Amino acid sequence: MHQEIVINLPIEPHEVPKLRESVGWDGRYSDYPLLFERCNFWAGLRDEHNELIAFGYISGMGLQHGYMEDIIIHPEYQRKGIGEALVKSLLQEADRAGLEIVTLTYDKKHQLFYTRSGFVPSAGGVWRKG
Repeated sequence: MHQEIVINLPIEPHEVPKLRESVGWDGRYSDYPLLFERCNFWAGLRDEHNELIAFGYISGMGLQHGYMEDIIIHPEYQRKGIGEALVKSLLQEADRAGLEIVTLTYDKKHQLFYTRSGFVPSAGGVWRKG
């Protein structure tokens, strides 16, 4: 696959929920297209059949700090370097946009992936509505 990750790739509202479900996550259909209006930018990749196979975004105030979320690669395309390319593209766009800090949360099993992608593991916390 020689296609490039595209920043702010045009995406139909149903495509990200479908991709989320392909990896076993809740589709969160009500989040789209609202998410595209509220995040700083997103990135995506399509396969040769024009199907969305990769997606991720950075949100925040757009001043100094951003939050990376929903790094999703369709299961058929995982472990082929697409995730690393997606994260790299998002971080390059963050740099271009003037963000100095990008944070994210991840499952411990993904720590090596994010460390290789330039993130430094750190302590933090998560609040969830009861």
